[in-house]
Amino acid sequence: MITIPYLTALTTYFSYGLLFAFGQFRDFFRKIFDWWHDSNLQGYAPICLGLEDFYIRRLYLRIQDCFGRPISSAPDAFIDVVERYSNDNNKTLKRTTKITRCLNLGSYNYLGFAAADEYCTPRVIDTLNRFSASTCSTRVDGGTTTVHTKLEECVANFVGKPAAIVFGMGYATNSAILPVLIGKGGLIISDSLNHNSIVNGARGSGATIRVFQHNTPSHLEKVLREQIAEGQPRTHRPWKKIIVIVEGIYSMEGELCKLPEIVAICKKYKAYVYLDEAHSIGAVGKTGRGVCELLGVDTADVDIMMGTFTKSFGSCGGYIAGSKEVIQYLKYTCPAHLYATSISPPAAQQIISSIEVLLGEDGSSRGAQKLARIRENSNFFRSELQKMGFEVLGDNDSPVMPIMLYNPAKIPAFSRECLRQNVAVVTVAFPATPLLLARARICISASHTKEDLLKALEVISTVGDLVGIKYFPAEPNKQHQEQSTMKLE
Repeated sequence: MITIPYLTALTTYFSYGLLFAFGQFRDFFRKIFDWWHDSNLQGYAPICLGLEDFYIRRLYLRIQDCFGRPISSAPDAFIDVVERYSNDNNKTLKRTTKITRCLNLGSYNYLGFAAADEYCTPRVIDTLNRFSASTCSTRVDGGTTTVHTKLEECVANFVGKPAAIVFGMGYATNSAILPVLIGKGGLIISDSLNHNSIVNGARGSGATIRVFQHNTPSHLEKVLREQIAEGQPRTHRPWKKIIVIVEGIYSMEGELCKLPEIVAICKKYKAYVYLDEAHSIGAVGKTGRGVCELLGVDTADVDIMMGTFTKSFGSCGGYIAGSKEVIQYLKYTCPAHLYATSISPPAAQQIISSIEVLLGEDGSSRGAQKLARIRENSNFFRSELQKMGFEVLGDNDSPVMPIMLYNPAKIPAFSRECLRQNVAVVTVAFPATPLLLARARICISASHTKEDLLKALEVISTVGDLVGIKYFPAEPNKQHQEQSTMKLE
């Protein structure tokens, strides 16, 4: 739970209120001026209407240069950011031919596999030459190659489940799978900060949805107990099935799931556990096997294990791992398997090769070194940010570390100033986060060197002082303390 300082909350509300008031004021006069001109709608209702349209026009467009920045390189430790300009107050942005080389603190390239790799890249190129870039078919038609079969076996063995099924898109893995697993008469109990893909999948399932306080097992137990006692709405019949959905690492908080406690509660009340490991698989655990390995949870106690290949494995797509019966059922019924084009063979080979590196099957210790480096880099960077006085969310070992910004004016100020000093960061605001909780989300990679991290800390500290986002007193420098002590003696 984030506790917002009273003054910060007050000024943030005031800033949004001011933006909203001026936006409404301008819209009022816009309607007056438009009244004198002929409408181009010709009787049709406007497609873009409501608060979403207002938010985009009056708030988002003012700072849209901070989002969607095009890059012209691999998302490695450094990226080439294409410069853009606007002649109409940010309504439209045009690309230039100028490129800025920036330290990359925004990509999900946790283990550094997104760039060229001595083991993975040659195998991906061979697969591209053999199978082409796309199967041009669904899995049930002509879209299952030997690479896909090998990938599913590889993923199942890696996560510790009997079987797995893979998809071409991580977002669709959640949104397409949940409606197949549960429907009307079922109950989904979801963490309040679960990813949008889970939210949309749950809504599309037709099941009853209840939410428990973020990462709070005691409240989960309370919700479970109440819902089991009440049963289904109106009829009060017992639920057909209950699924509890959590994430391994929460993408906007950087927090590790309290999985042991949640699994124990689900066992007690006979509820299924659905674990989304999009940000944790490959990134945490001694051998990169995710939060189950890190927190000592038996994978047999997690009924459905979901993950994506876009973070730690430098590829695309997602997977579901579970019992052979469940996976076979999904292959018969899941729309993402039956109707969507299968994952690209070169992308599938990239995943296989990166897992082989992690397991040491490439004949080297590079996998273990990458895992050790991402852990060291993450903990070092988080510790240094906290010492500087930033409000940093998340837990140790997590490569995701949000820095709280709060005020809407600080979102573009932080992003633009970091870019000006050749550091690329991602800022996140409403509706991706609650209105008051805007933040910059830092993602650390094993490809970052100590020098890279020190440079990033220097820039972020300078910008933090300039923007005013150091909400806590900084720890005094140890060397300065020692010098002061010597002088006193």
